[in-house]
Amino acid sequence: MSVRVVVAGDHQLVLEAFAETLNGTNGLDVVGLATTYEAVLPAVERHRPTVLLLGEPTMGGKALRAATDVRARHPKCGVALMVGAATPAVVDRAVAAGALGIVPKNARLPQLITTLMGVAGGCLTVDPALMRPPTAGESALSVREMDVLRLTAGGATVKEIAGELYLAAGTVRNLTSAAIKKLGGRNRFDAARIASEHGWL
Repeated sequence: MSVRVVVAGDHQLVLEAFAETLNGTNGLDVVGLATTYEAVLPAVERHRPTVLLLGEPTMGGKALRAATDVRARHPKCGVALMVGAATPAVVDRAVAAGALGIVPKNARLPQLITTLMGVAGGCLTVDPALMRPPTAGESALSVREMDVLRLTAGGATVKEIAGELYLAAGTVRNLTSAAIKKLGGRNRFDAARIASEHGWL
């Protein structure tokens, strides 16, 4: 079964080159392109992709907003973000916006393909180099991840957390997955326990 991909960025020629490179590789099928923020959601609605690949520094800085829009309207569509400045802060913002995959713009093709396939499978797929380990006493979690785990510790469901934080359920799941990965928890409740024991909640 092919993985349907919509690619979004500023330059048509660059997007067409991306499409030509990705098409047929590991079952990837680029079904649509979008060169403006306004074109992203219609492209997703028209083509129903498995994954949306967004260029983070593009579209007038609205890529994160586009990710949030898509995840809210089409939670089954995974979002992968190509970032220029690869920092832990960028990863936190991307995950909070709903992205499941984050990959540097200078990544090689195999890494990009691995990210797209991971996102298609619903997995948080982040370059390990972007996951900065916390210093002693410092929380490994973003503010939003702590919010989600705090409510999880209180027994809230994903739907209840989404309502409380005004987030899409898919975004809550992304934040939960990121927190579990950072803390090495077995599940969301175990991650909440670990965070609580560290005094981060």
